[in-house]
Amino acid sequence: MELPSLAVWKFTSCDGCQLTLLDCEDELLELAGRVRISHFLEVSGVVEPGPHDVSIVEGSVTTEDEVERIRSIRAQSRVLVVVGACATSGGIQALRNFGDVAEFRSVVYADPSLIESLATSTPISAHVEVDYELRGCPIDRRQLLEVLSAFLVGREPDLPDTSVCTECKRRGLTCVAVADGTPCLGPVTHAGCGALCPAVNRGCYGCFGPMTGANVPALIPLLRRCGMDDGEVDRVFRTFNAAAPEWA
Repeated sequence: MELPSLAVWKFTSCDGCQLTLLDCEDELLELAGRVRISHFLEVSGVVEPGPHDVSIVEGSVTTEDEVERIRSIRAQSRVLVVVGACATSGGIQALRNFGDVAEFRSVVYADPSLIESLATSTPISAHVEVDYELRGCPIDRRQLLEVLSAFLVGREPDLPDTSVCTECKRRGLTCVAVADGTPCLGPVTHAGCGALCPAVNRGCYGCFGPMTGANVPALIPLLRRCGMDDGEVDRVFRTFNAAAPEWA
């Protein structure tokens, strides 16, 4: 029986979320026996034509070429999974959306005419239909394994759609905002990290992006009571997921 094919694609990104798959180590060995890698340039020079059973896409769309490429990938992929803050909300490079890209090019590059880029950095879902989104910068490997395992056995993956606060409660952590007055985006941030930062007495800084129905206006007064001024509030929402509509 032919194994299902798995393709991994890179758009504008740092490669960190692709490398999360390699960080699976022991699980990766088992996974390798259950799928056929048809395209994954971080791992192999093998490049097979589609269709692909599962395509994993990292990175945001920032050039005209990437617009066409993601459409082509979607057309030849049975299931499309986008991974990381870049692919799900445009990434930290979406800070360009608030400025003048032509001005940036003129300052950074010796010959700006050689650089071709769009004025904005956008998530994959702005261009094609996406089946599953895994948040984070980088993603949590457990969620990636959950999606791939679910596909292999023919079920829907169990992905959280709650806030980081729920993960704090499950771990029995004291709320850093209430107990210590530490600014924290946990109440509006998508779960999935396991409350990594609150576990070491740091406030969540939102690398998993906004949860569904995030009530950001209700959180801002709390951030101010924890000592943040208006400029600091703006900056804390303009990091990995700057272009997410709930935070923009």
